[in-house]
Amino acid sequence: MDWDARYSIDDYLFGKEPAQALLRNEEHLVVGGNTLVIADGEGRNSVYLAKKGFKVTATDNSAVAHHKAKALAKSQNVEVDYKLEDFFDINWSETQYDNVVGICFQFIPPNLIDNVLMGLRSATKKGGTLFIHGYTPDQLSYGTGGPKDISLMYTKDTFTRLFRHSEIFKLEVYEATLHEGVGHSGKSAMIDFIAKF
Repeated sequence: MDWDARYSIDDYLFGKEPAQALLRNEEHLVVGGNTLVIADGEGRNSVYLAKKGFKVTATDNSAVAHHKAKALAKSQNVEVDYKLEDFFDINWSETQYDNVVGICFQFIPPNLIDNVLMGLRSATKKGGTLFIHGYTPDQLSYGTGGPKDISLMYTKDTFTRLFRHSEIFKLEVYEATLHEGVGHSGKSAMIDFIAKF
């Protein structure tokens, strides 16, 4: 996936407003905590959290998205520590956060997803919250966003298998109608996972 090409449009691909799932689940995050937002794209979620008083670090591997995210943060008068890096290259245990947030980062090869999810676990402090939101296999019948490969979708088993020794606070599969830019628009098959450590 050429993310620089996808983000090279005049508007924001997924809009400037935070993901609906983040709004629904924000109350479960450690209030005002140090928060890592991975694959943050153009900054809509990191900027929202910064406006709400969280201390935010955000990563993405697209230089175009990185530039647009910094512009969005500046326009909203908030500070976000933006890092231009691929999360396959991140040393997850180097820094720990009160909250780790991953929203629709579903372009990870199946043979690597377990390592990435365990990396996110390592990046979450004791007493912290890990929140992951994404698409389920049913999304393929909607075609309103996300990958076209069923092997990249999440199921409940994706999380129960890896986090069986953690406190799974929430694991919900549901349908929602998204209005998140041209990238996520229409009826969608979603999953929310929250673990407390």
